[in-house]
Amino acid sequence: MFNTLKKIFKGNATSSFQSVVNEINNLESDIRNLSDEDLKRESAALKNSLGEQVSLDNILPRAFALVREASRRTLGQRHFDSQIIGGIVLHKGRIAEMMTGEGKTLSATTAAYLNALSGKGVHVVTVNDYLARRDASWMGQIYNALGLTVSCIVHNTAYRYDSSFESGGLDKERDELGNFKVVENFLRPISRKDAYLADITYGTNHEFGFDFLRDNLALRLNDKVQREHNYVIIDEVDSILIDEARTPLIIASPDQESSSFYKVFATVSKNLQPEEDYLVDEKLKSVSITDSGIEKVEKMLKITNIYSPESARLVHFLQESLKAKALFNRDKEYIVKNGEIIIVDEFTGRLLQGRRYSGGLHQAIEAKEGVQVKDENRTYAQITIQNYFRLYKKISGMTGTAQTSAEEFHKVYNLEVVVVPTNRPMVRHDAPDVVYKNKKAKYQAIVEEVKKRHEKGQPILLGTSSISNNEIISDYLKHAGIVHEVLNAKNNEKEGAIIAQAGRSGAITVATNVAGRGVDIVLGGNPATTEEARRVVESGGLHVIGTERHEARRIDNQLRGRSGRQGDAGGTQFFLSLEDDLLRIFGGDKIGRLMDSFNLPEDLPIESRMVSSAVNQAQARVEGANLDLRKHLLEFDDVLNKQRTAVYKRRLNYLELGEKNEIRSILEEALKHFVDENIKNIGLNPEVDLTDRDKKVSELNDKLQGIPKEFERERSVAVAEHMVRILDMLWIGNLENLEALRESVNIRAYGQHEPLVEYRKEAFKLFQELSFNFESMLFNTVFEVLGADIEKLKNPVVVVQKPRDVKEPGRNDPCWCGSGKKHKKCHGK
Repeated sequence: MFNTLKKIFKGNATSSFQSVVNEINNLESDIRNLSDEDLKRESAALKNSLGEQVSLDNILPRAFALVREASRRTLGQRHFDSQIIGGIVLHKGRIAEMMTGEGKTLSATTAAYLNALSGKGVHVVTVNDYLARRDASWMGQIYNALGLTVSCIVHNTAYRYDSSFESGGLDKERDELGNFKVVENFLRPISRKDAYLADITYGTNHEFGFDFLRDNLALRLNDKVQREHNYVIIDEVDSILIDEARTPLIIASPDQESSSFYKVFATVSKNLQPEEDYLVDEKLKSVSITDSGIEKVEKMLKITNIYSPESARLVHFLQESLKAKALFNRDKEYIVKNGEIIIVDEFTGRLLQGRRYSGGLHQAIEAKEGVQVKDENRTYAQITIQNYFRLYKKISGMTGTAQTSAEEFHKVYNLEVVVVPTNRPMVRHDAPDVVYKNKKAKYQAIVEEVKKRHEKGQPILLGTSSISNNEIISDYLKHAGIVHEVLNAKNNEKEGAIIAQAGRSGAITVATNVAGRGVDIVLGGNPATTEEARRVVESGGLHVIGTERHEARRIDNQLRGRSGRQGDAGGTQFFLSLEDDLLRIFGGDKIGRLMDSFNLPEDLPIESRMVSSAVNQAQARVEGANLDLRKHLLEFDDVLNKQRTAVYKRRLNYLELGEKNEIRSILEEALKHFVDENIKNIGLNPEVDLTDRDKKVSELNDKLQGIPKEFERERSVAVAEHMVRILDMLWIGNLENLEALRESVNIRAYGQHEPLVEYRKEAFKLFQELSFNFESMLFNTVFEVLGADIEKLKNPVVVVQKPRDVKEPGRNDPCWCGSGKKHKKCHGK
């Protein structure tokens, strides 16, 4: 069996996959004869059989056959052979590229079940809370039938699947999105910690990632919720591991003194002129101020030199305000709703509620738009999506569009992409792109195309990449008297109802990327009558019109994928213009010269494979640039990740030893190192009197010997908490130092210094400094904790004097004592 699986992954030969599928199919009749109780007994037997002689690969055929039968009985859905192949790909730690409508959710159950039999837990990552709840309820019935526990983690709460909560079972009708309706009371609220103890846990990447960060801010082991990171299946893997990989997950708290500065600089930047006072690079998405701009800024602020040390923070405010003005546009990158700036996900078109741009950019946009400027945040913990998922021993994923990013998956995550064959042949017709000289001609051509197809009753989906373009297309259709539905992040609460009718005869839907992922449009509408479905098929099926190309080919392919699901009829075509951002910035000149050579009028397009090829080349250049950018960011974050791993390992060790009442060994080790370092440093200073040196060494050694041999458990725990508080406070400061270092090393590139090399070197020095300061603060404060009354230890702040070698923190910085409070509310009172 294992050799067969090895052969499969040397290539994508269907025959190799089929041999494993045949073995699973051959078990089907025997397993179908088992009773419901027998299914659970078989499942338990498989779990108990695992050991040194029996691996997951050995039991794969029988495990997959059990899942298929459990699904047939509970959901009325039997896995297609293609879905079985998808499950094998996932189990082997690969990415399964499966076309739209092929049933990825059901396919993942086989791999999730098999790996959960190891007892180490499986995480299934979805792109939103709704899908996490839906899949835990829906797929939970399969796992429950096989004796496994299932849970889901969503914002602010967690649930476990509980079959005793059923009231009427699963509704066999479909909901507005075309999925089986699920009874929500399958899900019983539980603690987050219990949710992570389930065999299979569903949730979003943000919830999993933030729980990891919160666990590493916890002061008690009991407050941690996650267990080991064993195996993860990531749905829409390209969206999560690539699109969202630019923005790290950050836990922060407000810094109250910066908001007024952003208001000032919003006014300052408003009075600066592009080209004259600042330059914008749209390819690199950067903005830089000119000498003329600097003079104007200094004059408006009434200062002589904005780059002087005392004005250093002002440069930060200016830079973020210029970025907000020049690079971030309302109704494209963000919207203003109820007095708040809400980010629009450029890849999905959805609103990212609660998410904020970091580094002061969000405050700069708030000031620009005249809404309340919220406090800038101070980072307490952060991790990139890449480095969070690298914690898992095995990663796998599934999507309809992975092949165009196969290189990045391999380089960053060591993941191979395997294309899974479709259950039925695809008959969708993808027509070549048509390119017009300007947007007006393009929009008019789109209207004519919509009219022509609407007259024969064909349903049409028009895809746009931003809310503003979405509304422009809608205005053109209204002006032509064409009735249509509009779907974007501003009205996505109507998403289900709109998508449910998007496949009806003659329906016209204008949508952003909201309709581009995880959505099945049923021909004839949902629910569809046989007669209406037949009419839609005869009219040509769903026709998708792309109104512009996205920077990533995957996003275009997702839009195409709304049509032609499960062998349905359909077609797609993109309408472009030389004024579109992609062509204007990255490829317009070449195609423009081509059009000029044909001497064509504005309303006559070029429609040829050659033009489509030129557009694809432009996209490939952008994708290459974005890959380099993410790779560059990851190289820097890898330096931070090594430090984070070391700090988190150290703080966990302290907490564990505190619980075990074994803290003395850690204190001895840390304080001995501090004594040795002091002796070395004293010895290196020729001005130190030998008598003073010997006295200092003797004093340090006396304190070291004064550590009690044994502690009460409460005191041991308190000492461990105290150590962790100090470490956390220094780590927070280190994160800020590393962020400032990132900015400074990029400037050093002008001096022929390699930024990454400089960053590694300086970051190492900062980490050494963190370690020494930790030991210094520990040495100067721990004896107060050791001598304090047990009752006082219940209040974590122990009143001690600040060590002379520790720098005085700012008023809003964490206090040096490790209490976790701001300095002004602790020892700075």
